[in-house]
Amino acid sequence: MEPALSQIAERIRAAAADATPLRIRGGGTKDFHGETPHGDILGTTGLTGVTSYEPSELVVTVRAGTPLAELEAVLAEEGQCLPFEPPHFGVAGASTVGGMVAAGLSGPARASVGAMRDYVLGARLVNGRGEVLSFGGQVMKNVAGYDVSRVLAGSLGTLGVIAEVSLKVLPVAPAEATLVFACSQADALRLLNEWGGRPLPLNASCWFEQAGAGVLQLRLRGAVAAVEAACAHLGGERRDNAAAAADWQALRDQQFPWFAADANGHSTALWRLSVPQTAPPLALADGGAPLIEWHGGQRWYKAPPERASLIREAAHAVGGHATLFRLPAGHAADSRVPRFDALSAPVARIHHALMHEFDPHRIFDRARLLAGA
Repeated sequence: MEPALSQIAERIRAAAADATPLRIRGGGTKDFHGETPHGDILGTTGLTGVTSYEPSELVVTVRAGTPLAELEAVLAEEGQCLPFEPPHFGVAGASTVGGMVAAGLSGPARASVGAMRDYVLGARLVNGRGEVLSFGGQVMKNVAGYDVSRVLAGSLGTLGVIAEVSLKVLPVAPAEATLVFACSQADALRLLNEWGGRPLPLNASCWFEQAGAGVLQLRLRGAVAAVEAACAHLGGERRDNAAAAADWQALRDQQFPWFAADANGHSTALWRLSVPQTAPPLALADGGAPLIEWHGGQRWYKAPPERASLIREAAHAVGGHATLFRLPAGHAADSRVPRFDALSAPVARIHHALMHEFDPHRIFDRARLLAGA
């Protein structure tokens, strides 16, 4: 066992012995995500490096503390990528691979290429007993029983320290184009639903209001012939690829203008609604027009935390759920407004059972994921 991993395992065993709570932290770029973190920081930045990369097999194994940008640079040299476009957030270069998995977040292409968890093939984990466990492997069909490596996606450090992960990667698409259409929210949702039923190389979409007018941006990726044929068929205004790429990256990292404070410098809470792609526009107009991604499946709203009941009821009414994703700067967390939507009783039982199995001494910050746990 490498020294950095041994130190982490020893730190966990010591914490279990004296009941010291720990919060696992990589680059800290997602400290805002989930309930307010608690406990002594257990860092993963000593676990760095790509341990195995087979471009011909489309799989890479990398230690959890490795900067995400470093991994993406290694893949880019071989013309490959993480197609789910994980958000970086925060200071450039600070996001880590382990934080990517623990947060479980995906970028603009998620609706077309799958979620981050779909690309996790295997993992090494240090549990709450200080034991180093391995799950999965380096191929897709390697799981018999519970797929723990993918359960780690979105677990926010509640099950243990992610030490290493094996990820499926894909070649960069040969061609890309971004088309822009002027349309209302209702028309954008109708068009996206209609286009989704056709053999088009859809990759990402984004609808928002700009100066009071609705704008739909559609990204196409795939073979050159397929992208060019789709552009000719769909119409719209074709953007310069470099300028469009900068906007898609800004959208991925929530640096897109829509996410900024208003003209007076005021900001409010950011809500993430996950709903069926075919859901109609939601009756939350007094919070301003949303920003819509994932072909209608992910909708961002700006509204104060006090509107939690109304927002969550609207999401539930169409078969979705709502997350209080980010609080405004300087706003203290309110324990009466959970960051995540309530789980059903059966799902909650599974969560608690997994946490108890992996962390019987309750040293990891499980309240980060389950308020009041």
